[in-house]
Amino acid sequence: MGNLRQKYTTEEWDEMVDSTKPNKMTAKEFNTKYKDYLEEGHYGLDIHIPSVTKYLDEVFQGLIKIPGFQYSQIKDKYFNCRFYTNLYELLGNRVGAIIENEVERKVTMIMEVHSDYLKHKD
Repeated sequence: MGNLRQKYTTEEWDEMVDSTKPNKMTAKEFNTKYKDYLEEGHYGLDIHIPSVTKYLDEVFQGLIKIPGFQYSQIKDKYFNCRFYTNLYELLGNRVGAIIENEVERKVTMIMEVHSDYLKHKD
């Protein structure tokens, strides 16, 4: 786990570790909670790691305040988070990209730590 820790600043690491505390909400419950913001015909969150769900629930508390906000997919693609929303259309390419990239980066970080933890758990 030491190598993984070196990739992040102390602030990023502390925030990520805090976000890994258990959460009872499942991906299915997350999608139900935010169904009014889920684009029709899409499946929404498909990462089944409780700490990811917890982090995204906190992020969505802010995103749903943006008029017209919608998401379509949040998934693991080749060990990286992909976060698909309409933020580009709502906020412009630059701001939309900054938000989506930051969410993807942090979720990927949580997934890495979760995977690393499972490898070293025993």
